This record gives sequence, C-alpha cells and structure tokens, in this order.
Amino acid sequence: MLTKTEDSEIVLGCERRIINAWPALSTLVVGDWVLRFANGYSGRANSATPLSYGAELDGAMLDLIEELYRADGLTPAIRLTPLVAEATRAAVLERGYRVKDKSFGQISPLAGFTASEEAELQIEARPSQEWTAGAAALQSGNKTHAGNLAAVIERVKMPAAFGTWLVEGEAVAFGMSVAERGMAEIGLICVHPDHRGHGYGRRIVQGLMGWAGAMGCHSAYLQVEQSNAVAISLYGSLGFRTLYQYETRILD
Repeated sequence: MLTKTEDSEIVLGCERRIINAWPALSTLVVGDWVLRFANGYSGRANSATPLSYGAELDGAMLDLIEELYRADGLTPAIRLTPLVAEATRAAVLERGYRVKDKSFGQISPLAGFTASEEAELQIEARPSQEWTAGAAALQSGNKTHAGNLAAVIERVKMPAAFGTWLVEGEAVAFGMSVAERGMAEIGLICVHPDHRGHGYGRRIVQGLMGWAGAMGCHSAYLQVEQSNAVAISLYGSLGFRTLYQYETRILD
C-alpha cells in the first residue's frame, strides 16, 4: 500500500480521473470502492477499483461484489492498485482471484507540447461514427464491438479529443484524450496493421498531448499493459515515466 507522498497523491488523482475519462454504463460506490459495469467492454469499465488510500474489502463486501458482477453476466474482477490495503490484497488472492493482466500507470509533463498543425491529424470534440467503427475494428476480442465502445465514449462528459490520422484520406490510426483538472488521459491508441512502422501512433499521441496542453493541462497520463514493449518504448520516448503498477484479477 502507498504511503502519502507527492507521487502517491498523483496516483490517487489519476485513478479518480480515470473513472470520468473512461465511463462505465453503470456505477456503484461500495465503501472506498467503485464498481463499474459496461457489458464486459474493457477491463477498467467492468471491475472494482479502490478510490482511497488503504481501501479495504471484508468478506461480506467481497461476497457482494461477486454477486453483483455475476448477476450482470460478468466475471468478478478487482483492480489491485497501490491504493489497496495489504490485508485486502491478501484476501483477494486467498479467494483464488487470478491475474488477468498487469499494467503500468504512466505520466508525462506537457511542457513543450503544442497543438498540432499537421493536416493529416483530425481532432474532433465528439466521436463520429467513422471514428468509433475504425477504432473498434483495430481492437481485439470483445473490444471489437463498436456499439459497446460507442456506449462508453458517448458518456464522456469532460472535454475530450478524438484523434484520427489520415493517409491520403484514409483513416489509419486513432486515439483519444480526456482532460480534467489539469491532467489528461491518453487512451485507445491504435494503428492499422498495414500502416504500422511509419510513426503514426507517435503522431497521434503527440497531437493529443498538444491538444491537452492547449486545454491548460500540465500532465498527461495513461495505462499500458506491462507486456506491450512497443507501446512502452513509444511512451518513454515522449517523456512518460512509470508512476505505479497494478494488476487486474478475476475469479473464474
């Protein structure tokens, strides 16, 4: 569990902003935890997340979480971030929750990033049907469901940017950013397989960071799977550093 330091305050700020940057279709608050439900689209929007230092879950709360997720047709899932109390982490593992994925939370200052003037970069305040369909098509598993993606991003209430990179008029890369109280999340970065290796992902991220800076944000943050070496290298070259790590665990 985190002790209160400057970085731990930033962790808490990121984790709380994520709830608004990537909304679920339904949300419940149970003690120090938020339970999110979104038809199974993405791990973050379909798991229990701690929202305070030393967040705890006793046996009755774990029973309730499992009952609620199963009633919604979902596998019980809990994000074990550095905010979780050690006793709660141990209790989750003792119940047999297994690792689904491990991720890094990263952050970068936005000083020096300015709004892009590249004609190939198109940024919209709201997602078009073309953006949603294009971004969904480049995902994997149940994330290819454009309708479920639309249901999530249409609930974004904070200022947002939906970026598209065009090559000869064809949309080949996508990404989004949501700004809140001086920080902006960067997410859903994806490039068509036929157009990888040309730096389009980098340009999308740079463009979104420039947008965030123009919105008055001082920092950008994101979450990336620990196994995604290509993305981690890209983000590192743009100034992102790892702030914390977490794992999502599920109960089969």
